[in-house]
This record gives sequence, structure tokens and C-alpha cells, in this order.
Amino acid sequence: MSRNPILTQKAFDGVASEQSPADEWQNAQHMRATSTATSAGIDAAMANQPMAPAAAGSRVMTLGGVAAATAIMFAVLLATAAWGWSLISVSETFDPVTGAATYTAEGSPWGYVMVAAIVAFVAAIVTSFKPKLARFTSLIYAAAQGVVLGVVSHMYDLQFNGIVVQAVLGTLGVFVVMLVLFGLRVLRATPRFTKGVIAATFGVMFIYLIGFVMSLFGVDLGFWGTSGSPLGIIISVVVCIVAALNLILDFEFIEQGTKQGLPAYMDWYAGFGLMVTLVWLYLEMLRLLARLQSR
Repeated sequence: MSRNPILTQKAFDGVASEQSPADEWQNAQHMRATSTATSAGIDAAMANQPMAPAAAGSRVMTLGGVAAATAIMFAVLLATAAWGWSLISVSETFDPVTGAATYTAEGSPWGYVMVAAIVAFVAAIVTSFKPKLARFTSLIYAAAQGVVLGVVSHMYDLQFNGIVVQAVLGTLGVFVVMLVLFGLRVLRATPRFTKGVIAATFGVMFIYLIGFVMSLFGVDLGFWGTSGSPLGIIISVVVCIVAALNLILDFEFIEQGTKQGLPAYMDWYAGFGLMVTLVWLYLEMLRLLARLQSR
């Protein structure tokens, strides 16, 4: 269950951005890529956490508790995402000949995004290895990650109008399908399945790392960014599948945790894991849709 960012973008001062639209778009792509890369590592780490039942008489993990914790986290994430979206103002100009509208992003949100991404990454790491703190750190993660999602989503929407709504609907659709398949026992988190998903998740993290490092040296590997190359589309589809399969691990953890009577703080830990997976899936949906529209 995993995802978050280590950003290398520089913070810019001033109200209006001095970067070209191409540079701003490149920033958004790097932001999204680094965010999803670390997500993979956190998911794998959480999948290996041992389960210890709660002490007799203490409150235990429940499905209702997980649902409530997850809902609160997503409410926080959506609120800060709306603020992150608003950090980018848009100016509209019209071509005098064709009358076509051109939208240009204004503002310098990258300083906020860098800070938010680092905070989200630290909060995710702490939550992954200190589940007892999840009720606090998961909210910090949700608030910080929301800022990153808001800015990145707005940049994508400026480049591909309507893509954010498509990505949200696609993510929700995949979530429902995976939940149904899990509930019908079509997909189960057997030991072999779990090992395979974790291995694939680390593989995705490695691919992101290689692509990001090579992009810093100006090397185009063909699958980086949002180019509509067949290789890039195939890789994005595979990553979406891996992210979707991580949902099965999340569902299994929630189911087993409630059956074994884990402590109540695990409601937040389980909700955090589910959020991390959905954020990862959403970001990769954005990239896949952008690739398809770039063809």
C-alpha cells in the first residue's frame, strides 16, 4: 500500500511564473513520477507488517472504523487538493484569426508542492513503520498529499481538458471492480499472489527510479513522461494493473485485521494503506490517459 514523493524541483519566488508552459508541464510530470515511485516502496513495506491482536478488553479494529478513518482522510485530502488546485491561476487568450482559446498557467506553486511532497513522504514512512501513530500521521499525509495532487491534477487538466474527471472515474471504477472480485473470492491474497504483487511493486519503483535519474541527464527512455509511444502505453497499463492488484492486499489486510481483532489504531493504518494505493492508481491513470490522448 504505498506512495509519495521526493521532489527535486526548485521553489520559485514571485507571484507570476517565469517558466514556459513546457517547463511547467515538465515540473508536473516529474512531481507525479516521483510521487508514484515512492508509493510503490511504502506499499511493499506495509504488506510485510506483522499482525498482533489487541489486548483483552481494549477497542479493536472494525470495518466501520476503517471506513470512517478512510472517509476522514479523503475529506482532508480533497480539501487540501482544492487549495492546491487554486494555487494555479489560468489566463485565457484567443487567437484573433481562428478564435481558438489558449489557456496559460500562472503562479508559482512549486515551492508549496516541494514542501508538501517532503512532508507527505516523511509522514508515509513514519506511518508505515509506526502504525500506532497512524491516527495522526495519516492525516498529515492526506493533507500534504492533497496539495501535491491538486497542483499536478490542475497541470494535467490544462494540458488535457477533462482528464482529471476521467482519471477519477477510472480509479473509482477499478476500485469497485477489485472490491467485487475480492468479495466473490475470484482474487485472493494467497502467499504466492502476495509475493508476486510485492515483487512487481518493487519492479515498478525501480523503473520509475531509472527513468527519473536518466531524465535528469536529458536521456529519453521512451516510457518516461507522457509521450504516446506504444512502449510507454504498455508500461502505464502494466503499472495500473500492479496498483490495482495492491488493492487486493489492502482488502485482505482489512479483512484479516478485523477477524483477528487488531487494536483500534489499525483502523487508521489500514485506511492509510488504502489511500496510498488509490492515490498511486489515480496518478498512474492520469499518466495513461495523457499518453492515450497524446497519440
